[in-house]
Amino acid sequence: MAENKTLPTDIDPREFVMAVEPARRREDALRLLEIFGETTGGLTPKMWGPPIIGYGRYHYKYNSGREGEMLMTGFSPRKANLSLYIMPGYNFGDMESKLSRLGKHKLGKACLYINKLADVDESVLREIIVDGLENVRSKYDTWDD
Repeated sequence: MAENKTLPTDIDPREFVMAVEPARRREDALRLLEIFGETTGGLTPKMWGPPIIGYGRYHYKYNSGREGEMLMTGFSPRKANLSLYIMPGYNFGDMESKLSRLGKHKLGKACLYINKLADVDESVLREIIVDGLENVRSKYDTWDD
């Protein structure tokens, strides 16, 4: 069975963010470090693979037998957009209502794509992060690094 390719690394998340270009993306990433730091209840940020800053871990096991560990929530300041990860996705609770109030975004399976933080309502973003963490904690074994 294939190993999970997204694994924690020893890279310092703040150092990673300080190297992000362009400057506007770096500023948004610094703000996201603050937002996630406040909303995750003090979970330790950790780099997952080269591009993702993750918070906490959870253990998953699919019906197929595949299992592993993944970050509980996090983000990546990619060139095209900011990618936010609410695991394992956005199909629970009143997430649809929150997403409708968020502002300009696109949605993937477990990714929320934002061009810039100014496009969204930060208070709604915080609600989404907290709800995502509560959802993961209610379904999986979770822990901080």
